[in-house]
Amino acid sequence: MSTKTHGMNVDRYNELRRILEERRDEIAGEVKEKIRHVRTEATQTTTHRIADAGETSESDIQDDIEFALIQMKTETLNKIGSALARLEERTYGYCYECGDEIAEQRLRALPFAARCKDCEEIRESELDRERVLESRSKAVLLFGVSSA
Repeated sequence: MSTKTHGMNVDRYNELRRILEERRDEIAGEVKEKIRHVRTEATQTTTHRIADAGETSESDIQDDIEFALIQMKTETLNKIGSALARLEERTYGYCYECGDEIAEQRLRALPFAARCKDCEEIRESELDRERVLESRSKAVLLFGVSSA
């Protein structure tokens, strides 16, 4: 077998695949556990009457937090699935913007990273600038503020 797989070192390919699959399995387990926990809590809540509105409100907030966590982890699973697809296409591990290899340390920390650190920082700065401009535009519309 050759030591390169469509331009990617076989050892790097195998290591990146292992990192992605381990993270996917870990997060999938967490999602299943959270769902199991939410179902158990829901069953207990219907079995035991809640004493007052304060407890109900607290329980609702906790349910919302649990649901948000499940959603975030599910989104992460989707990103990892996309990263695995990019790995098969031999584009994973390379920056979308500049094409350079993404540092292995970055991929270990954020296995679905699609950009190198420098390009991601530039992208985030651009997004921040767009948010500022958008909020200013909304303020102008809301308050009729003129820039003149």
